[in-house]
Amino acid sequence: MIDAIEHNLKSGIELLGSISEQQYRDTSVKPYHSSIGGHMRHILDIFDCVFCGLDRGHVDLTARTRNQLVERSPAMGIAYFETTLEKLRGLEGADMEQLIDVSDDLGLGMVTAKYTLAAALIQAHSHAMHHFASLGYIVTNLGIDLPTDSFGFNPTTPREVA
Repeated sequence: MIDAIEHNLKSGIELLGSISEQQYRDTSVKPYHSSIGGHMRHILDIFDCVFCGLDRGHVDLTARTRNQLVERSPAMGIAYFETTLEKLRGLEGADMEQLIDVSDDLGLGMVTAKYTLAAALIQAHSHAMHHFASLGYIVTNLGIDLPTDSFGFNPTTPREVA
């Protein structure tokens, strides 16, 4: 699991290494006017919530750091990816079946549920892939080449054959 998540997160680093700071901050793409940097920060904040909550056995997905510097600087985004990957690798050998409480605001207030560590990581990864798909739309509309043909595609997503 850790290898798969690491593999997919590295494509985010690859994208950031190939774009300018202006492209990273660009909010011109409709309909949401969100930047590549904003998505990247948000993706990694969810992983950070998991890592920060493990010691106490409670992950709060609303307790995001929202570091605005990460949203404005590709170099800071890459550094955040590298920190995330380091923490992810630190989980090798961890009990993936350990139970943790995971809380989030689903729109009508906070809800807490029991997850395994594996389930929390799978959710963070699925969330990242969802945002990578949104980023694929933004990147394409900015005229930037995607780092790989599979960027933003969940492995289970049917792909049209040309």
